[in-house]
Amino acid sequence: MTNSQPPASRQLILVTGPARSGKSEWAETLAAGSGKQVIYVATGRVDETDLEWVRRLEQHQNRRPVDWTTLEVPIELSAVVRAGKPSDCLLIDSLGTWTANLLEQEAAVWATVQQELLASLKSAAADVILVGEETGWGVVPAYPAGRLFRDRLGTLVRQIGAIADNVYLVTGGYALDLSVLGTPLPPAAKN
Repeated sequence: MTNSQPPASRQLILVTGPARSGKSEWAETLAAGSGKQVIYVATGRVDETDLEWVRRLEQHQNRRPVDWTTLEVPIELSAVVRAGKPSDCLLIDSLGTWTANLLEQEAAVWATVQQELLASLKSAAADVILVGEETGWGVVPAYPAGRLFRDRLGTLVRQIGAIADNVYLVTGGYALDLSVLGTPLPPAAKN
């Protein structure tokens, strides 16, 4: 028998913000304070030929405690969330990279994958902390793939924000708890 209701003690947290804002560091701080076994879920694919990318990944790895488990999960986030135990804290970094990994999916396939992720988050037994980039604060991208990425990620972040216990915006050296300071909007239209 599957329980569709999450345990009362679990937390679903979204940390969002612009590039280089410290959102990953804030998410790591929250995970470290959870008192649970942290499983760092890296959505980025390692490309040894991209030295700048490798350096970025190393910076993230060097910040993390050695007792954290790391999983490289570029696609199957829903399965990882469903497998989480109440004693786990899943730190998923990042939604933008995950969305980029799936960008070539047709709209109907993307909608299904997105709904599977949302369903897994709603029923998660583990604490889940997600890092999501804010990409829509600049100009509208001049190319179709850029617009598609921005729109898919923006909608996904909004949908997760609507079900999260806490939503943090990290910018200018501060983490703001939007779930305390803000007023929730009506649910986003599905597209």
